Amino acid sequence: MDTAAGRTLARRDVLLLALAAACWGVGTVVSKRAIEEMPPLVLFPVQLAGSLLVLTLLMRRAGLPLAGGSPLLGRLGMLNPGLAYALGLIGLTYISASLYVLLWALEPLLILVLAGVFLGERISARFLLLSVVAATGMGLVVYQPASAGQWPGVVLTLAGVGCCAAYTVIARRWVGTADSTAQVVLAQQVWALGFAVVVAVGAAVLGGTPGWSGLSPAGLLAALASGLLYYAAAYWFYLSALRTVPASLAATAFYLIPVFGLVASFFLLGDRLEPTEWVGVAIVVAAILSIIRLSTREPAAPTTAARPAEAAG
Repeated sequence: MDTAAGRTLARRDVLLLALAAACWGVGTVVSKRAIEEMPPLVLFPVQLAGSLLVLTLLMRRAGLPLAGGSPLLGRLGMLNPGLAYALGLIGLTYISASLYVLLWALEPLLILVLAGVFLGERISARFLLLSVVAATGMGLVVYQPASAGQWPGVVLTLAGVGCCAAYTVIARRWVGTADSTAQVVLAQQVWALGFAVVVAVGAAVLGGTPGWSGLSPAGLLAALASGLLYYAAAYWFYLSALRTVPASLAATAFYLIPVFGLVASFFLLGDRLEPTEWVGVAIVVAAILSIIRLSTREPAAPTTAARPAEAAG
């Protein structure tokens, strides 16, 4: 079969993955407003705390149990967003923002390799080619001529990329055993918040977390809104799709994140797109649409990585 792992992509899958990418892209833009008023290592736990609060309230309102599922899935929160975010922040101090984003474009390709090795997903040549094309378009979207950096930043950033790729493969293997996606997201963010607090306190003790003077209502709102988008909503959508979608196929959603980010920057920040960025957007969209057509061409075949999908609640 010509699709990744022999699995067709349903409309529900496409919608969930697109929503996840949109939440990550828009959440990144919104967080830019918050990071103007608080250090990144402080912003991270604030975002997670706000996300956890809203998610807990929604689950209680819906009558969903807060605990349950595999303990391993919950502890994955220390890997991503916990360790991955911390490594990325440290790496970003050594390299330019554009090089940072370019390195993260390797994540979906790394997921393809890991999914093939550890999950036994079959990756066709056409699927791989389209993924490379999408990565190229993503590079055009985020590339800046001044991209530069020192090797420690590159190594640390790539380590963060590796953490996120490993997260997707491990989550794909076990998320189908959880009764509720919401429980998984909640547990992971509890572990991630604990990790973020330890890192923030450690940085403060070592003098690595600068203070800030004042926090406006707009800045606090941006921090909470970006956390809700980036962590609660995005991970809920992504893990819901990952219940049934092969990891290699779900990874293609990451190519859309900078596209949604550019659109959000255009409408929220008034940023103007350069011609190369428009070309990159067109390449990414065309490649993703081709992957969707390729992945819906043949009937679905059973997968062995997880049990059949359950309700995303």
